[in-house]
Amino acid sequence: MGSYRVKQVVIEMTPGIEEDFAECIETLDRIINDNSVPRNIRRLADQVKTNLLESDDPIPQRAAFVISMLDEITNDPNIPLHARTLVWSLASQLEAISVREEVSS
Repeated sequence: MGSYRVKQVVIEMTPGIEEDFAECIETLDRIINDNSVPRNIRRLADQVKTNLLESDDPIPQRAAFVISMLDEITNDPNIPLHARTLVWSLASQLEAISVREEVSS
């Protein structure tokens, strides 16, 4: 079982979800570090990452909250097409994590 340490918070996850969660964080990092993405969208992506890593809520609740934030990002008319595609992919991954975690609980 893997874990991530962020500000002394440890997130315990089941093995299948661990890889998906790490992939989500990696995708967010790609958006955050992409200078072709407008600054406001990069800031929102950073908030999404922070909420994913630092929240005390169960993973399904975190995923649901973050998905609503991602929806706000995709509705921004200034988001580049490649970043919008990454955000849609990220939302799909988070939905899968949410469903899998609820089933395994």
